[in-house]
Amino acid sequence: MAKLFEPIQLNRLTLKNRIVMAPMCMYAVHKEDGELTNFHDAHYASRAIGGVGLIFLEAAAVSEEGRITNQDLGIYNDKQTVKLTKLVNTIHELGSKVGIQIAHAGRKAEDAPNSVAPSALAYSDAYRTPDALTETGIEKIITDFKSAAKRVETAGFDAIQIHAAHGYLINQFLSPLTNKRTDTYGAQSLENRFRLLKEIIEQTKTVYTGNIWVRFSATDYDINSTTLEEYDQINHWLKELEVEVVDVSTGGLLPRKPDAIYPGYQTKFASHFKEHSDLLISTVGKLGDPDLANYVLESGQADIVSLGRPLLRNPNWAAAAAKALHDKQFKPFNPSYGRGFDE
Repeated sequence: MAKLFEPIQLNRLTLKNRIVMAPMCMYAVHKEDGELTNFHDAHYASRAIGGVGLIFLEAAAVSEEGRITNQDLGIYNDKQTVKLTKLVNTIHELGSKVGIQIAHAGRKAEDAPNSVAPSALAYSDAYRTPDALTETGIEKIITDFKSAAKRVETAGFDAIQIHAAHGYLINQFLSPLTNKRTDTYGAQSLENRFRLLKEIIEQTKTVYTGNIWVRFSATDYDINSTTLEEYDQINHWLKELEVEVVDVSTGGLLPRKPDAIYPGYQTKFASHFKEHSDLLISTVGKLGDPDLANYVLESGQADIVSLGRPLLRNPNWAAAAAKALHDKQFKPFNPSYGRGFDE
């Protein structure tokens, strides 16, 4: 059996393979109410039929003002939870596990009338300058994450991913480039910059019993931002907080891109954390070649592969990968689907 299709046991979760659908915003909530639509139901269910081990729903905002855009999903009221529960049940019936990413966009909340951030620094000239959060405002953010996590529990999700990457609010607190505070959440120490994420995780654990993941950007492509060595320390703290999986991405804090984007370009960071932590590591980024995805796992650079665009292009990517890797043990959803991969 190819490593890609080996089951993996997490503390509270068993995945039938190591293929994860990465959370990807669809910007499809045209009623702007944060609720799932028929599109979302079909979009995610089709990847379950395709054999993905774990499907992460796109970023769901923990508050209305925390949405990246007003067409994003939300998990800030109980009406949203009703539809989420139904989708979770459908995905389970189709044979996959399901998680959800919860997030607050901070200064990158494009449609919020007043965005917030650790400090009053705009993302770029195209964005408004955010209001610097007061300590009361930070307390509300933590409460919003806790309330969202409780709804995640109610809906029956197998995993929750706390979004601390791509320049959104938690990432803004982690970096000294965007966190200029002088209080206990401030830039003078890594421990202070980590405090918001720490308290969000602590509160999440009081209401959520499933598997906890964190996604962060291992580099902001600026030597003055959070370093790999600092992320090694953060990973140590995450382990103490009983986070089990870190999904390793890069970028998004600043309006700049890496010098080169090539297949597996982010996996070197995942490999570093695999060597320097006791966490399970998920890697993401241009890993659609089945041979490359399997090699990353076989060589011990990561434990799990998260796929975005490859699963947008082909909901049946897992079956196509099994065929390419000559894995005879992978079974399509049913014999009718199997016929699509017969010679």
